[in-house]
Amino acid sequence: MAHRNSDGRAGPQAPLDLSLLRTFLAVHRAGSFTAAARLLGLAQPTVTAQIRALEEQLGRELFERQSRGVAPTPVADQLAGRVAAPLDALAAVADPGGLGADRPPEPVHLAGPAEILCTHVLPALAPLVARGVRLRVGTGLTDDLLAELRAGRHDLVIATSRPRGRTLTWVPLMDEEFVLVAAPAWVERIGTGRIAAEGPAVLAEAPLVTYAEDLPIARRYWRHVFGTRLTGQAAVTVPDLRGVLSAVAAGAGITVLPRYLCRAELASGALVPLLSPEDPPINTAYLTQRPGGPDHPHVALVRERLLQAAPAW
Repeated sequence: MAHRNSDGRAGPQAPLDLSLLRTFLAVHRAGSFTAAARLLGLAQPTVTAQIRALEEQLGRELFERQSRGVAPTPVADQLAGRVAAPLDALAAVADPGGLGADRPPEPVHLAGPAEILCTHVLPALAPLVARGVRLRVGTGLTDDLLAELRAGRHDLVIATSRPRGRTLTWVPLMDEEFVLVAAPAWVERIGTGRIAAEGPAVLAEAPLVTYAEDLPIARRYWRHVFGTRLTGQAAVTVPDLRGVLSAVAAGAGITVLPRYLCRAELASGALVPLLSPEDPPINTAYLTQRPGGPDHPHVALVRERLLQAAPAW
């Protein structure tokens, strides 16, 4: 609360404790008390107590508690903007060798869909690795990865849906066009003309190969192109679109894939489009990070390299 003189009038606020401000900045950057405690080498109850002490001293709430981590209030964002540079400067004086020759920079923690990472991202980042950038790459579903990003486990995440909330910043990275494909034998058996004439019901003859049991990509295609709900079950599920591609190219059935992933198979004839709609489904991937994250020069290098390379994808 604001300091008051003995006569009850508000007096000048007592100086803020630097240790409390360091803890506050760690929580603001990490997005959770748990991640901040790990970064600071403190117990989580200590971090919680220090944030409460700072909130009491300021008389304002700094973080909104959520099911996964915390979200900064506007007061917290303003405070972080004021203290981040001075505290980082003090940290550089206290540990001048942090990013010097004696210790290599910390790895950049990057995560996203396995297919985009393996097909596009890692080849694009290879020149940076040759220059000394260290990478720690993780894969997973977008919602899980964004929660981990808020908790401080990643520096950058490629998200296949637009992130929500004020705790993350994002920029569009690439668009992926979805295409309905099958091996030539299935295309001949189904007949593309029948799809145009009779609609998606004719596709029920072919086994469906998908990424997951809830048919996420195929459901989107059916809704966008056919204007109807996809029903039924998958014949094969593979939690990696490269496995889906492999199975369908071998004749397992039909599927919906991002065009970038099956471009070579389409060119060679190993896969054939079952339909060529004028308005195919498009999905955007977003390069996402936490605002006010640690000042890590290699994170900026990775981000800039991906944004430079992505237009060619």
